[in-house]
Amino acid sequence: MNQALQLGFRTFINLSSFPVDPRKLGIGRLAPLRGKVMGSKRRSFSNPSSIADQNIDKKLRDAIDNDYYTISDNPILKDIKDDPSKIKAMTIQQLRTALRTAGIPPKGLKRELVSALQSYLAKEIDGESSLLADKQDPSNSDKRISMMMETKSVEDQVQDANSFSKVSEVQQSRRTVKQLQIKGKTVDVNAKIVATEQKKSACASGRMTSLTKKKASSDVDSKYVSAKNRVTLPVNQSEPWTILAHKKPQKGWIAYNPRTMRRSLPIENTKFVKILSWNVNGLRALLKLEGFSAMELAKQENFDVLCLQETKLQEKDVESIKQSLIEGYENSFWTCSNTRLGYSGTAIISRIKPLAVRYGLGISDHDSEGRVVTAEFDSFYLLSVYVPNSGDGLRRLAYRITEWDPSLGNYIKELEKSKPVILTGDLNCAHEEIDIYNPAGNRRSAGFTIEERQSFSTNFLSRGFVDTFRKQNPDVVGYTYWGYRHGARKGNKGWRLDYFLVSEAIADDVHDSFILPDVIGSDHCPIGLVLKL
Repeated sequence: MNQALQLGFRTFINLSSFPVDPRKLGIGRLAPLRGKVMGSKRRSFSNPSSIADQNIDKKLRDAIDNDYYTISDNPILKDIKDDPSKIKAMTIQQLRTALRTAGIPPKGLKRELVSALQSYLAKEIDGESSLLADKQDPSNSDKRISMMMETKSVEDQVQDANSFSKVSEVQQSRRTVKQLQIKGKTVDVNAKIVATEQKKSACASGRMTSLTKKKASSDVDSKYVSAKNRVTLPVNQSEPWTILAHKKPQKGWIAYNPRTMRRSLPIENTKFVKILSWNVNGLRALLKLEGFSAMELAKQENFDVLCLQETKLQEKDVESIKQSLIEGYENSFWTCSNTRLGYSGTAIISRIKPLAVRYGLGISDHDSEGRVVTAEFDSFYLLSVYVPNSGDGLRRLAYRITEWDPSLGNYIKELEKSKPVILTGDLNCAHEEIDIYNPAGNRRSAGFTIEERQSFSTNFLSRGFVDTFRKQNPDVVGYTYWGYRHGARKGNKGWRLDYFLVSEAIADDVHDSFILPDVIGSDHCPIGLVLKL
């Protein structure tokens, strides 16, 4: 059966010529070890050149020298490590007990305790794997030590904050690099001093740390410290999606980390279907991309159905691609744009044979660009949809909100009279401020106008369809699209434009709604849904 699950294209894919780094498919590399930051002694920064000399003290040496505590040493932590989804179901008392066991102050509301435990779990899993890798390849250790600049607790942040009492005198300090020899190992200390007037400094979940000049109270949240002056420590650039990147982050928000937030598959003998959806931004270009293999993606995710958007295929291309599908995924259904060749296009590829398939919305004004494929299965309808972009200068905004969105909403409500509906694809709307890196700067940008966001609510959410990712992760910043300009993906400056919307009748049957930010090849990444049947 496993061979039947391997989706690929004989014509285009040759594993020997397109080697795949496993870190690029699946859930990516593990992040660096946790560690403490600089000590509590007061130091003066009146001379900027002395900053690097004074930032490394006994705390950092101890953090590097000590043997790291592993989750496997404690049954409570081991249990939630094996199934991170248990964290949100824990009571406040259980959360506090687990945090105390981990040596983390159990302070704050439940969501803050959950965030603290998730962050700790992510870093501890990374730390254990990193130690294992170092045993296998000792050369990795030296490289990893340079990234051990993460804080363990708020007490450390407050204590260390006193050492930066004169940091405001340094208005724009350049990056300073200092190498310190500790037990024969080279430690790279890379600290960027930032002096900005802010009421609150929001930190990345376990990846970026704000150090405050002010004295913080004992109930300060473990991810937020009020500050005027902030020191931003290095982050793991190999997993940029774990950076809490947002221009206006709110308290309690955390970055999406698939390593800790994806749920294990349902228990044995539970029937379920696994669906992936991906705006590939040109299928032929993707298949020619060195380092990408659809077959490897199928092996990694073992999906039942794959929905594609923006294939940019012409009718003449479809038959050759259909013929090249590997055994197990013979059921494929494609629609292409007739008005603009090599534009838009959607598809559904499945190893489950649907009962029926239809194309478009049944309205000629909307059906010439190949934007909708509907497949009917035993217990639900599945739609692969590529919603029109409002375009440069918002030239198609009126069409989008007055014609297309209402027509799509009416179409899925009509289908829902027979059975529940799953609508997936690039819906070209970042619905809330949490769904976009820079909300203030994009109020009149296509995909984030107030008109599009209201239309999204009016035509879909208010009519009984559930945003599965947001329901599962109300305070999680997870993006699915990053523009090619200005290194947006490297800095995780993205948008969440891709969705799984489901009928309320099956919303509670959604076992997992997830993002695969490490899968490259397009300006979008795949998203996934596991639905219990």
